[in-house]
Amino acid sequence: MKKSTALVDAASWYCAIALLALILVGSIRANSVSEEPVRGSQLLKRPCDEIYVVGEGETLHTISDKCGDPFIVKRNPHIHDPDDVFPGLVIKIIPSTARKL
Repeated sequence: MKKSTALVDAASWYCAIALLALILVGSIRANSVSEEPVRGSQLLKRPCDEIYVVGEGETLHTISDKCGDPFIVKRNPHIHDPDDVFPGLVIKIIPSTARKL
């Protein structure tokens, strides 16, 4: 009886170690996503949600054209200077026309 209990204990430890190894490998893959900056035509593929985060190389004019919202400055009182837009700036978007692709 002791042998079978020891065998079951050993098997459960091996299964636990195998499960931990799978979790570790999965987390390494999830964290190894390329962190290249978004550039060029990739900007056009980003969605125009109601809350929009400005990306590198974007201006209010390009965001307005892409998302169909000509009133970005009026809807975002925290933007004091339309020329002072930077990556990471959070703005509110309300599309008034169909989004351009």
